[in-house]
Amino acid sequence: MQASTHFIKGNLEFEISKRRDLPCFCEFKERKSTLTRNLCVRRGSICSGLSSGAVSMGAELGRARDNVETVARSLIKFRSVKAQASGGDVEDLAPINPHETSTGTVLPFVGVACLGAILFGYHLGVVNGALDYLSKDLGIAQNAVMQGWVVSTLLASAAVGSFTGGALADKFGRKRTFQLDAIPLIIGAVLTAIAQNVQTMIIGRLLAGIGIGITSAIVPLYISEISPTESRGALGSVNQLFICIGILAALVAGLPLSWSPVWWRGMFGLAVVPSILLALGMTYSPESPRWLFQQGKISEAEKSIGTLYGKERVPEVMYELRTAGQGSTEPEAGWIDLFSKRYWKVVSVGAALFFFQQFAGINAVVYYSTAVFRSAGIASDVAASALVGASNVFGTVIASSLMDRQGRKSLLITSFSGMGASMLLLSLSFTWKVLAPYSGILAVVGTVLYVLSFSLGAGPVPALLLPEIFASRIRAKAVALSLCMHWISNFVIGLYFLSVVDKFGISVVYLVFAAVCLLAVLYMAVNVVETKGRSLEEIELALNPTT
Repeated sequence: MQASTHFIKGNLEFEISKRRDLPCFCEFKERKSTLTRNLCVRRGSICSGLSSGAVSMGAELGRARDNVETVARSLIKFRSVKAQASGGDVEDLAPINPHETSTGTVLPFVGVACLGAILFGYHLGVVNGALDYLSKDLGIAQNAVMQGWVVSTLLASAAVGSFTGGALADKFGRKRTFQLDAIPLIIGAVLTAIAQNVQTMIIGRLLAGIGIGITSAIVPLYISEISPTESRGALGSVNQLFICIGILAALVAGLPLSWSPVWWRGMFGLAVVPSILLALGMTYSPESPRWLFQQGKISEAEKSIGTLYGKERVPEVMYELRTAGQGSTEPEAGWIDLFSKRYWKVVSVGAALFFFQQFAGINAVVYYSTAVFRSAGIASDVAASALVGASNVFGTVIASSLMDRQGRKSLLITSFSGMGASMLLLSLSFTWKVLAPYSGILAVVGTVLYVLSFSLGAGPVPALLLPEIFASRIRAKAVALSLCMHWISNFVIGLYFLSVVDKFGISVVYLVFAAVCLLAVLYMAVNVVETKGRSLEEIELALNPTT
């Protein structure tokens, strides 16, 4: 079994290969010649074999380098320079390393991390069906502003949590941060379940918001750092899939409300279970090998790599980490570094992705679809919202299968185009008199199509793309900053959506969402780069070739 990649410079052909039956992994050939020189590397030592014409070959290649890492590093540097000279971006680069199928155990640990994604989605969606019932019990049924605060307190505190998550992940590691995060998630769920007044409810939502803010930062970060390159897109999109599952679970949990109005307390209390499982599961999960390498914990990083990918891939992955060299050659970035000339362009792209994601209207649908369906005359409004949640899960499953084949950028553009068209349909269904008899059906169909389009790209891609495009020394903080934009935008939508709808009408609001989708398509066509099939280290070298 052998996988290889070729690179030609002048009259030299470079072949980097991985063979299971030989320790050799690098071969150099003179083009249009029968001369071949093989270099075999084992832990820094080098042995070589020359075919006929060795003198001629030696004259062309010069002295064999002390070790193959120097050769490969030169290859990386040449490719980066080539991309710069041609004005290209990361799309111009071919992979520097082939990757064999992982024989480790990544999936169970991705699954444990995704308990945080389930909690993210559940806390977002649980208020959808429960809002009317808890408002009656807590005495705020006629207070739209206070209802807005019950929804939005979670979002405002999540912005704080996303910043906290980045700092904690850098200081204590990804694994330990998950365990610390379980504390506000558990306490917040308990308080919202037992709340006898709106003040207790808001405090509980605030703590739960801090918890999901932290998970929103560290779940995609952890998954991207433990996933092998060849399946990072699919595994990264699993984060969004489990967010959708969490939202769907919250909507389905609301079905008993029609015959048991006090069930809203049980809905909030259920969130305690995955919070406890997350803390326990992380006890047995490996730390991110990239974080360990940055901390200089080389032996622990190697052990983590062996657990995740199999022992046979330890040298390969460690070589990639050393090639990037960020953890050992530069100090950890501070918050101010994110706004430097070196990083600001890529950081601004991350923030823009979440701005467009939120102001395209997705969480207006998540929080208020039940109310919108009710106004459109749908009898089973909660069931219709559950259908929307199911379509979100279905679309995300499709996106997972396409992520590593179609690429991130194309899915984003397709997704926002579909969302814009769906929002336009929804807007027209509420304004065109000829469509008035079908407004209920169109409200459901348009919302389902919108959510399907969202789940194909706008939902899963931003959280996946951010850890990929950010350099390792800024990754945790830059992801946190971008997610802060997510939560601020989310907070504004949650707080003011009902008030704006009351003032301007749902049709106008949906039309604005459609316009935002169009702007998003134009922005992403110009500014977003493709990252599929490249290791995090390759992407970092391409986007930051001077580091």
